[in-house]
Amino acid sequence: MVSVMMDCLPPALLEACVIVGASTDKLLEAINNNEAPDHILLDPEVLHVLAPPFVDRPQTESEVARSPRSRRRSFLRKKRQLPPSSSATPNQGGGVEDSGESEDVSVPNNIDLMAIPQLCFPGGLQVTNEQRDEQFHFLVFTDVFGNKTNGVVMQCYRPILEGTSVNHTGAGSSKFSKLFSAYSVCVISKYPYFTALKDCLSCLSIQLRTCCLSDMEEKVKEFAAKLTLVPIPPPGQLHVMFTLRPLTIVLPSQEDKDHPPIDLDLHLPFLCFRPQHLLQVISCLLQEQRVVLLSANWARLTLVAECLMHFIQPLSWQQPYVPVLSRGMLDFLMAPTAFLMGCHLSHFEEIASETDGLIIVNIDKGSVSTSCSKTFDLPDIPPAAADCFAQRCQSLQIHFDLDQCHHASSSDINEQRTQRRAWQHNLNLDIQRVTLELIVNIFRDISCHLNYEHRVFNSEEFLKQRKPTEKPFYKTVLETHIFHSFLKDRLNRKMDNFARMELNTRSEMQKPTHRPTMEIQACRRSSITERKMTKRLGISLPNLGEDQTISFQRHSLPTRIVTSEPVKSPPKLVKMFELPDFPESLSFHSVQGYYSKLIQQLGKAVFSVQNENSTLLARFYYLRGFINTLCSRRLDALSDFQNLYKTDTLIFPTQLVTWLVDSLHQDERQQADRRPELQRLILRVKTENEKPLVQQDDHVKKFVFPTQKLPQQEFVRCVQECGIVKDVATIRRLFEALADGDPKQVGHYLFRDFYKVWRETEAEAQDVNLPADVIHHLDNSECVYKLSTCVKTSHGVGKIAMTQKRLFLLTDGRPGYLEITKFRDIKDVKIASTPLPLVRIPSLRIQNFGRAEVFEANLKAETELWSLMVKEMWGGRKMADQHKDPQYMTQALKNVLLMDAVTRCLQAQRSITAVSKLAYFDRIRHEVSMMEHKTTSETLKHKINPSLDLAEPQTVHVLLYTPGQLNYGDSEGEMNPKLWVALSGGKVVVFDAASWSMLQGSIQVGSSQLNCMLGMVQEQVWIGSQDSVIYIIDIQSMSCNKQLTEHRHEVTGLTVNTGDQQNSQQAYSCSSDGAILQWDSASLEVKRQFYFKCDRLSSIQIHDGALWCCCGDSIVELKEDGTPQRKMALPDNLQSMFSSFSSFIVIPELGQLWMGCAKSGELCVWQTNNHYHPHKRISLPGSAGVSCMIRVKNQIWVGCYRQSSVGGHCDGGLKGQVLVLDPESHTVTKELQAHSDTIQALCSAEDRYVLSGSAYRDGKIAIWKVE
Repeated sequence: MVSVMMDCLPPALLEACVIVGASTDKLLEAINNNEAPDHILLDPEVLHVLAPPFVDRPQTESEVARSPRSRRRSFLRKKRQLPPSSSATPNQGGGVEDSGESEDVSVPNNIDLMAIPQLCFPGGLQVTNEQRDEQFHFLVFTDVFGNKTNGVVMQCYRPILEGTSVNHTGAGSSKFSKLFSAYSVCVISKYPYFTALKDCLSCLSIQLRTCCLSDMEEKVKEFAAKLTLVPIPPPGQLHVMFTLRPLTIVLPSQEDKDHPPIDLDLHLPFLCFRPQHLLQVISCLLQEQRVVLLSANWARLTLVAECLMHFIQPLSWQQPYVPVLSRGMLDFLMAPTAFLMGCHLSHFEEIASETDGLIIVNIDKGSVSTSCSKTFDLPDIPPAAADCFAQRCQSLQIHFDLDQCHHASSSDINEQRTQRRAWQHNLNLDIQRVTLELIVNIFRDISCHLNYEHRVFNSEEFLKQRKPTEKPFYKTVLETHIFHSFLKDRLNRKMDNFARMELNTRSEMQKPTHRPTMEIQACRRSSITERKMTKRLGISLPNLGEDQTISFQRHSLPTRIVTSEPVKSPPKLVKMFELPDFPESLSFHSVQGYYSKLIQQLGKAVFSVQNENSTLLARFYYLRGFINTLCSRRLDALSDFQNLYKTDTLIFPTQLVTWLVDSLHQDERQQADRRPELQRLILRVKTENEKPLVQQDDHVKKFVFPTQKLPQQEFVRCVQECGIVKDVATIRRLFEALADGDPKQVGHYLFRDFYKVWRETEAEAQDVNLPADVIHHLDNSECVYKLSTCVKTSHGVGKIAMTQKRLFLLTDGRPGYLEITKFRDIKDVKIASTPLPLVRIPSLRIQNFGRAEVFEANLKAETELWSLMVKEMWGGRKMADQHKDPQYMTQALKNVLLMDAVTRCLQAQRSITAVSKLAYFDRIRHEVSMMEHKTTSETLKHKINPSLDLAEPQTVHVLLYTPGQLNYGDSEGEMNPKLWVALSGGKVVVFDAASWSMLQGSIQVGSSQLNCMLGMVQEQVWIGSQDSVIYIIDIQSMSCNKQLTEHRHEVTGLTVNTGDQQNSQQAYSCSSDGAILQWDSASLEVKRQFYFKCDRLSSIQIHDGALWCCCGDSIVELKEDGTPQRKMALPDNLQSMFSSFSSFIVIPELGQLWMGCAKSGELCVWQTNNHYHPHKRISLPGSAGVSCMIRVKNQIWVGCYRQSSVGGHCDGGLKGQVLVLDPESHTVTKELQAHSDTIQALCSAEDRYVLSGSAYRDGKIAIWKVE
């Protein structure tokens, strides 16, 4: 049982302590066989292995019987006599003769005792004739699975002989001066606490200098036992501090669970290398070269190597990694694979002459070379990123004395160490920002070539759009394992530091607008000496506005890296938690007393931050749960871990909690059943364990052309993978245009031709020249999407250019600008023929409103195509204006550009017929009445699409508006209002309600449907889910790391008493089984709970302190104790229709209760003082049912659905409408129609706007103005 627990527990600071040296026999033999015994080199060996547990809990007979055998392997060795001390004779215990006894030493499975001796003495074990100071170096062990274990080695020297040497018979034979033998103490830890463990060993060295050799093992054992009492801090901003006389030592925490803690000086490489040489080393690592670090100082090897590993994050080194090679391990450098290894500088000539293809990094000289040449000829990091990095390096303050010279000197060593630690922490943060910015600048454009749905990276297109000088670097990097792992994280949409910085550092030129606008063109012009401007077009033209991560590519704009200001984020406050003093003795009871003090301190810490800092509170709960587990207080540990759901689920130790639940004894299980919070936790653990294990899809594909004909489904996949279009409906129309034969398929050669034409069209568009005078006539946001050949028009000769807003003529000769029309001003588009001698040439005629003359262009063979394209843009503009939805223009542009590509890849006789199938908006313009409803047009202000980056629209289940400037306390800056949108599958997308732009990718909140949302004053959004959990999103960090798990069934309603300022912290939640919980929203504790018996409780509201519950067939008012006070039942005629109440509104000042039914086109209005019969029924024109209602000012807004019809016949579909009613006159004042599917959600934005969200056939959000 103990060994299983040790496997589940996070490791303590120490995993093992190993003493390495030479046995007395070998020392004496070597000395007697050498005339000059000083500077003897011996083979080291393991003398002692000290591994936990050092203190065993007394076990009962029953526990001994059921305890399994230890999983640790045994290290069987003979006891070896320690080197005799000069201060002790054999009779005084200075040495013990080999008795032939053996001992069984427990060793952790991941420690390789065979390699440790060589690595503790990589240059060999020396016997010298002088005492030397302690020396330290650092080790990293990597197993075959890539798991790392870290070691810190302290080499010490002890006297072995003074006066007479001893021969095999024990008699004195010769005189020698005093000799000293080296031995090492190696502390091994799962975590890279290099500085902390070095400090610990430094404290140990003080004791070892004064103790006898006979006491050395006991001193080291006591030292190791103390380190096993030190817990590792959980990820976050809580550091652990402890005292090991005479030093105070700090263990910094991990930033998050995916990154190791940083406990070393990251500026060391900046002291060793110039920025250009450091860039060369980073370039070698990114290209997975065979890299060897050289230094005359063993300690520098690992420290510099570890710094380099941090510099390339989030990329993770995947190849062999051995920072320290001993003399006997140099053959490792013959490995044909990539690696990062380190060895002593004395081996330089041997390595350089005998091994080809190595990158040799001389740390001491700060140089980089290759083993076959003195020059470095590998591809360099792209210049823009390298220049930015070099500039940032100049701003780093990497000299502590220079930075602190104006401060007073400290007389206390621990105070001085605290100052240095704070300085180093800030410098490390600066260096991490600089190196992360370098990686972001190198790989910024990767996301533009990813297809997330099919997990495809289009490397060919990415390389095409690199500069010629950058291609060799990227060609190599794209084939590496390190980049492949990085791609997996990008395709998984991992929101790490890389993603956040990439998003936050996009300049206007890198924002997701596939083509450079006129504003950007004007900016470019300032850096170009010629008077002409090259108008360049972007990639993947039909995806305009779809993918929020798209930035400009080479053809549109070289990646612009802003170097004026370094990227900085506000520093995170760090909290220190000091452990109690270590116990004087290491008996079981003393250790338990130490843990009891630690639990008491953690309890005080929990109380001190209970209602202030939930993030810090979670760390205290985690540590206390860990210590309670060590003390076998399983129920207390489970209670602490249960509290992590309310404070920070990101650090929830799933494996440990599962073990604790499985290990509960029968009496503990009975006690847990009497504690509801533990009962819920145990049930949840069991439920999670019963679920089938779902492997995360981590595969990465490269786009490859199909090799056989494509049916529609395969065609959709291929088009999405190659990044041409994402929208499924558009791709299906494209399939209809390209497909031929029966059954309909697209030939693979035709697909290849279409793709080639698509890319060629983009490439050709890069050479279009727009004069500066033309740019000034266009809006800043406009882009040119299509340019004709030079044609004769009624306004002269020139080229017709199309933007998203207009057509204009780029006149021939001296280029000039002549506007033809804006799309919204078009009155008619026709094809005519111009009579010429012996021939009639087709021409395009465009008539405008408010302009008498007709524009005519002799486009010849292009006439039909341009006619279709102009009509499509015209139809898109009319739809966009009518529905206040700019997405229609985006879709029209997609269709136009696809038309152009299809025309070029098909034969002339069938191209126009095929292209006409892509004319979607032109067809709608003819088939559907474009008559605008005046009320709708006046009230509708805008439409937004929450499924913008998805292949198909999704249902908008819930909407929530949170007002801006919600920051309190020490929060900095202002916060814009936000719109929170719950989509299918637990997705939540967020819009900036000031600009109605999507803020970031979706936030995943479980995987079930979300039923309700509530904004809280603590800058939180509560979300109720069908999986019975209330998820809590932090508004500032936009992260979901808290959960309320008290409900047993799906959460259907959330409400807060906004009218009562004294109880504004109290929120209510309900679930479908009738459970209603009252919460203290500050502490997230349940203050009260009761059950209301009904078939299904679907929502709740609070008014004047009374709870109103919607129970399907009735609305019930509850007293404070949960007992029913009034009940309004569904009218008899609606009960016969199997209908139910879908929503309700209470108007206390009018004494009215309004209720809507899911299958009835009328509203029922009750007087709250007469709850037996409806006071009035209001018929809703054209409505078949009510889905939602809200009250805004003095109006009732009702979301309804109705049967849709075409040509007077019902087509079986549903359409949504919004009705606005006057609560006093009970009349409908407005009928609003803007959704092509049922309305699922309504919400109000500060009573100025109402937002309506619809089901998946429409999937849009309409924004209505409130009069």
